[in-house]
Amino acid sequence: MIRALVAGALLVGWMAAQDAPKKPRLAFVTNCVAEFWTVGSFGVEAAKAQFGVDAVVRMPPNGTAEEQKRILEDLLSKGVQGIAISPKDPENMTALLDKVGSRALLITHDSDAPKSKRLCYVGMDNYDAGRMCGQLVKRALPEGGAIVILVGNLDQDNARRRRQGVIDELLDRSRDPSRFDKQDGPLKGAKYEIRASFTDQFDRQKCKAAAQDALARWPDLAGMVGLFEYEPPILLEAVKSAGRVGKVAVVGFDENEATLQGIVDGTIAGTVVQNPYEYGRRSIELLTKLLEAPDEAARRAQLPKDGFIDIPARQITKDNVREFWDDLKQKTGKK
Repeated sequence: MIRALVAGALLVGWMAAQDAPKKPRLAFVTNCVAEFWTVGSFGVEAAKAQFGVDAVVRMPPNGTAEEQKRILEDLLSKGVQGIAISPKDPENMTALLDKVGSRALLITHDSDAPKSKRLCYVGMDNYDAGRMCGQLVKRALPEGGAIVILVGNLDQDNARRRRQGVIDELLDRSRDPSRFDKQDGPLKGAKYEIRASFTDQFDRQKCKAAAQDALARWPDLAGMVGLFEYEPPILLEAVKSAGRVGKVAVVGFDENEATLQGIVDGTIAGTVVQNPYEYGRRSIELLTKLLEAPDEAARRAQLPKDGFIDIPARQITKDNVREFWDDLKQKTGKK
């Protein structure tokens, strides 16, 4: 009798599980492994709880476009219905992204692929954020001087626009996000000179070597700018090793804890932060709403007309770093 009751209960439970609606299956794909994306994953987790969906975060271990391709193919094979990606090489990934977009809902975040058929971009205007970074350089070096820029690569849309924004701000140019200065020589303005732009391909050892080389090559160097999350702490380490703290200003991008501590200590002038937490949360929110839309018209209504959900950048300096850091710790559960 008891055995029959248990079997009946198990059968009822199994049938209920079969009848229960399946949760939407979504994915958030980054362009590398970084503390920045750890913050973004907390936003994804918050969205999962808020909207009742299944969502995975996938990070390419070596930060390559080929790894992203394999990740996308794996997600499609597993029946993922919506994907948010920060594409490594949008120019050469357009066909792949269009293929993905034909089989699942596709949006971009952090770095856009404007030539693809993605539905929307979630993030900031990287050119304007670059200009904000240039403003921090001006504040740190009001008399001008020579600087170098470190950036992961210049294949990504966000990297190109971010670097160009810094350059245009320091050279007092008009706003033109389509402009692109090549790396084949210094760029001089009335007060500032960009001696070089180094790309390190997300290799921290290459970043360190480039920073050390710049400090050794140019004794008159006044500032160094790191445009990806892992770079400002490496630049600070190089400046410290060279004994030039206070002589070479470091300006950063993103909210690496070492960068924030440097701002607290006064060894880093400031950083421009994005909001990776909201990148994760808003991306999953948008994909969920698009999947829930009953028809194409309802789906289009969920998308902004310009295809851009703006999550503005912010400048973080000694004046507001504590407040910002406390809020970040609260969101990520750190004390």
